[in-house]
Amino acid sequence: MSLIRKSNEIERPKNVRLMIYGQSGTGKTTFALSSNNTLLFDFDRGVHRIESQHRPLGTVSVNSYQEVLDTLTKEDLSEFNTIVVDTIGKMLDYIIIHVCGTKQPRIQDWGKINQTFSDFNRTLYHSGKNVIYVAHRDVRKEGDENVFVPALREKSYSSIVADLDLLGYLEMTNSGRTITFNPTTRNDGKNTCQLPNQIVLPNVAGKENESIEALILKPYRDVCLKQSETEKAFNAVMEELTDAIELITDAMSANDFISKINNFKHVGNSKVIAGQKVSKKCSDLGLKYNKETKKYEAA
Repeated sequence: MSLIRKSNEIERPKNVRLMIYGQSGTGKTTFALSSNNTLLFDFDRGVHRIESQHRPLGTVSVNSYQEVLDTLTKEDLSEFNTIVVDTIGKMLDYIIIHVCGTKQPRIQDWGKINQTFSDFNRTLYHSGKNVIYVAHRDVRKEGDENVFVPALREKSYSSIVADLDLLGYLEMTNSGRTITFNPTTRNDGKNTCQLPNQIVLPNVAGKENESIEALILKPYRDVCLKQSETEKAFNAVMEELTDAIELITDAMSANDFISKINNFKHVGNSKVIAGQKVSKKCSDLGLKYNKETKKYEAA
């Protein structure tokens, strides 16, 4: 069985890896837990501060990173759709102790530390579960500007953000609680599914806070589905066009194809690409395009 997949055979994952960061007290954890059937890795040991109606389906109160590994390998996680990590900064502290013991990490240790986190992230992602990381807010100086970023160790920041699908900054504004996934001059962000520039979140109080599923996760899945369908349609029409172009052998068949090019159900820039392919095919056949008659002729 071939391991090679053609472009029209590649499926987009429907689960998402995202991070929510912001100041303390803005409801980051409660918002993260408003997804369906959630398991919380409580590295901050703060689940008792969450009101009972917002608590997750299951909680692991973490004492060591080995407990996380044991949960992943020995527990049945089939009933959980989403894994929430609170906070990712504290999780990295536990990973450092797991890798380095009581010693401070050396330069050569950071590769293993980052790989340990990546293994956790990849294991859950490939299991089909959403992964939501909660992080505190830090400030990074860029020239004269202050930029709000997740509070992560510098040696891990780039590798962690690279593996995310979404990175959102949650804050209190004049509009209420809002989250943005777009990077700006004042905050870091990552938006791979065209979510709105700013999303106003419901009030923390009451069951109406069950919103991350409707506001973030479902729109993400819908965009992935739409992109997947568009890609399949694009690949299908390009396969038809390519087969038709292969039949061009002379000026007559080239002009016949051009007269019918609008009959194809074009997607995106498929017509432009087809035109380029025809131009190359005709060049290889020694045909020239007459700009006055707008037809190909023998050289």
